[in-house]
Amino acid sequence: MSTPADPRTTWDLPAPGAMPRTADLEPLVTRVLAPNPSPMTLDGTNTYLVGGPGSGQAVLVDPGPDDPAHLAAVEAALAARDARCVAVLVTHHHGDHAEAALPWGARFGAQVAAADVRVAGPDGRVLEPGVRLALAATMLDVVPTPGHTADHLAFRLESGAVLVGDHVLGRGTSVVTHPEGDVLAYLDSLRRVHDLGPSALYCGHGPELTEDPGAVLDFYLAHRAFRESQLLAAMVRGARTVDELVADVYAEVPREVWPAAAQSTRATLAKLAAEGHVVVEGDRVRLP
Repeated sequence: MSTPADPRTTWDLPAPGAMPRTADLEPLVTRVLAPNPSPMTLDGTNTYLVGGPGSGQAVLVDPGPDDPAHLAAVEAALAARDARCVAVLVTHHHGDHAEAALPWGARFGAQVAAADVRVAGPDGRVLEPGVRLALAATMLDVVPTPGHTADHLAFRLESGAVLVGDHVLGRGTSVVTHPEGDVLAYLDSLRRVHDLGPSALYCGHGPELTEDPGAVLDFYLAHRAFRESQLLAAMVRGARTVDELVADVYAEVPREVWPAAAQSTRATLAKLAAEGHVVVEGDRVRLP
């Protein structure tokens, strides 16, 4: 199987580190970039303000880290929209998305909503798949997207854009780790978002994807299939442990991300084992 081509390589996307702190993406949406860049968070966490223009209200999606500079930037973006925060939505429980949810919800007097009660808090709302939220003079559809985590959600906007959290990244591919992640569920979720025909993907990290969102989702699906073929080929060549598989398949990837690659490899092996393609015995793996 040949290496899938990432369609974003030909798009006019901002270079790493060049994303603006605040950007109006469409009349409904303003993005505020948190100052927490890293190899895993790319430029940082994208926090989104969503609301009908002129409504005086906005929904805060993925507040991100509880950082004073980020809070100041979010409050400035709210002021620029002449809006107050009426709800805090969270795509999933990872700290780089959810840490500020409860403290900022309290600050703004806004209810926190998420799929995980631990994120929503005792006074929050646990979101069910398929629910339509009427907030800030607009509608948001709750789309279940488990895989990266079991509690992962996406939010489809009236414009057709989808806030995808860590389900899809603006650069590279999302990590599905073992035991938290589930590759089979993740592939189903990719197809579910694809079927929505999104006009844009507003990612949890990296730039927004507006040119051809469907092509990016196709690439993500092809990339997963390619990784599976690479792992099976590495096993044919003699790799018998997760570390050996990572060293083979991710040889050209910076070593600082190898620990994440190892967890992603374990998640993919769990899928292959469930399908009968490999046998996993602790940290060792073999062909049947």
